[in-house]
Amino acid sequence: MIDSNALSPSPRAASAAPLVDNFGREITYLRMSVTDRCDLRCVYCMAEDMTFLPRSEVLSIEELTELGRTFVAMGVRKLRITGGEPLIRKGIITLMQNLGALDGLDELCLTTNGTHLAQHAQALKDAGVDRINISLDTLSPERFRSLTRFGDVNSVLEGIAAAQAVGFKRIKLNCVALKNRNAEEVDSLVGFALERGLDISFIEEMPLGAITEHGRAEEFVSSSELRRIIERRYPLTPSDEDSGGPARYWRHAGYDSRIGFISPHSNNFCASCNRVRLTATGNLLLCLGQEHSRDLRAVIRDPDLDEAKLHEAIVAAIAIKPKEHTFDVAADEPQIVRFMNTTGG
Repeated sequence: MIDSNALSPSPRAASAAPLVDNFGREITYLRMSVTDRCDLRCVYCMAEDMTFLPRSEVLSIEELTELGRTFVAMGVRKLRITGGEPLIRKGIITLMQNLGALDGLDELCLTTNGTHLAQHAQALKDAGVDRINISLDTLSPERFRSLTRFGDVNSVLEGIAAAQAVGFKRIKLNCVALKNRNAEEVDSLVGFALERGLDISFIEEMPLGAITEHGRAEEFVSSSELRRIIERRYPLTPSDEDSGGPARYWRHAGYDSRIGFISPHSNNFCASCNRVRLTATGNLLLCLGQEHSRDLRAVIRDPDLDEAKLHEAIVAAIAIKPKEHTFDVAADEPQIVRFMNTTGG
């Protein structure tokens, strides 16, 4: 069990060597899922009928805080809190306050579907959140309901407006592009972002979890195809900007917005991968597209928890981080059986 004394950095933690994998990549970015639950059922992320984790299997706020503190002490400089939908997790603001106070952390970020953002935007800003990513695959109320199975796009638009009002450093929209569902709308989404000074990234769908709602191969649309659609209205110039994640950015002249493309299939980003993912159950995933992992929940719930053992477990995990993922868009079966909601994006 974690107690309050565990939240203070020790001399051992302060002097920990950087986390470097066997391919020379320094791990400076941790994505932490705080729940597998969500109030939407996006067709590329979940099945319509989901069985969620028992709460006893999900890390507590104290355990999440301790793991975040440990990773920062070991050289991680960016934390992104994800889900499922993180803003439905009880205690989420307390967690953000705990993480936002960590010495050595450069950025505390959040990925959300935006449906509860209007309620929490100010508290998140006050807690130290620097940047927010908001999922938005369409501006059409009807299409939004279809893609999320029952969501209301207006709640997301209200969340975006609230986030802008409180003044986060950057706000980015994330759009998963599907050829026959929303690809024709990507230029409208870019226009929406440009007019509001928002960044936007378009993501090629990843083959995670067994879904029956659509065929992944028939819905696949590459980043280069999306750029061609966008450039009919908004000519793009490549940028060498780096937000610390996998997106490659472009600009449209006269606007501050960055237009990103995350291309796990057509232009993968494995060579520069600097990140690992912690699931809500404490499983440290070393690659989104592989099964290499290490159970940190068992370590942190050991009654005789020793900080050195936790450090050793993390270092041992980084040592098995694979070189790259091997997504195959034409595969009929999911290459990874876990759904995105269990992974944290």
